[in-house]
Amino acid sequence: MKGSVNLYMKPIVPVLLGADLNCYNIARAFHEAYGVRSHAFGRYAVSATKYSRIIDFTTVDRLDDDEVMLDTLISFARKNEGSLLILLGCTDDYTAMVVRHAAKLREYYFAPAPSADAVEELTRKAGFYRLCDKYGIDYPKTCVLNKNYLRSDLEASSLGFGYPVVVKPSSSIQYWKHPFDGMKKVYVAADAGEAAAIMDKIYASGYADEMIVQKFIPGGDDGMRVLTAYSDANGKVRMMCLGHVLLEEHTPHGLGNHAAIITEPDAALCERFRSMLESERYTGFSNFDLKYDPETGICRAFEINLRQGRSNYYVTASGHNIAKLLVADATDGLTGCDINEDTVYWRSIPHRVVMDYVADETLARKADALKKSKKSYSSLIYPYDLRSPMRLLCVAEQLRRQNKKFKTYCKKR
Repeated sequence: MKGSVNLYMKPIVPVLLGADLNCYNIARAFHEAYGVRSHAFGRYAVSATKYSRIIDFTTVDRLDDDEVMLDTLISFARKNEGSLLILLGCTDDYTAMVVRHAAKLREYYFAPAPSADAVEELTRKAGFYRLCDKYGIDYPKTCVLNKNYLRSDLEASSLGFGYPVVVKPSSSIQYWKHPFDGMKKVYVAADAGEAAAIMDKIYASGYADEMIVQKFIPGGDDGMRVLTAYSDANGKVRMMCLGHVLLEEHTPHGLGNHAAIITEPDAALCERFRSMLESERYTGFSNFDLKYDPETGICRAFEINLRQGRSNYYVTASGHNIAKLLVADATDGLTGCDINEDTVYWRSIPHRVVMDYVADETLARKADALKKSKKSYSSLIYPYDLRSPMRLLCVAEQLRRQNKKFKTYCKKR
């Protein structure tokens, strides 16, 4: 990252909406870079940020209501007048709220985020795939259906590809607002009957947006890739970092959350996405989920998150501290585009779990070697924060539960 930071600037005050691992990763980046505590607001406490010495967390009832969110943030800003207030949403819903009220919030905060038009188009996977078509970005063969679909629409002859298939909602924001038993982030259907049953259950919950039925790409967690980028207010990409996923979480609600990553330089792949982002004049963080297709040797895009990803500490660990990136952009501005070339190993789970459950033995050996060479980073193992006995116990319990979750939901290599 090019660009310096003024030594005489205002006090830095990070303000985060959310309480999950995403929130903790950002707060840790700010604390490492500037020694500051972050202020987080959420509807309820989450173990990822409990008892932390680097976060002041405030529970706010109905924070997902626009007026409550605005009142909370503006009140906080007025109490901290004279500071450099940096605002980030840590979930899709909170990010969308910040975008809806960007004009008002930016009177008080540096709040990098995409435009309302981008959110409208890209928060739906169907919209993202239209953009991929426009710029020649590869993605799996896909059929978009709505609640008026016919059973015949799910036959392989109608889809244009065979079973098994992936079934998932086009709008994650709308989907999670209608909970039901057995809810998952994504589903795999073995035949048209199973796909129809999944679709019917989701629509019965009250979800009304489009559904995505997609060709299944073979391969496990280690076929996944994650790409994080940051674009400044002029729509110029200033940082990109690609990660090779080793493991994802396997609980029904956590399926798809990255749990272990090795950064993996691929300038050509990064440049394809950089071209798309800059052509669309996208602003703020973007986070892409990709999967390597062994049949073609191509990485295919699944979706875009219009924010930093939950696993964003893998970016900071690679030498691109996201707090420094944000502060530099808010003060002196940024130049050039840093595409990560370093190789590091990040995880949010115990190293032993990675060794036991990552499918590719070569990747397991690589992760172990990076750990032995001190190029290994765990989000939750932050020595400064672990000086608190309560935080230490909380982290130990989180890691213990990860052991249990993988024993329950995942097969050992």
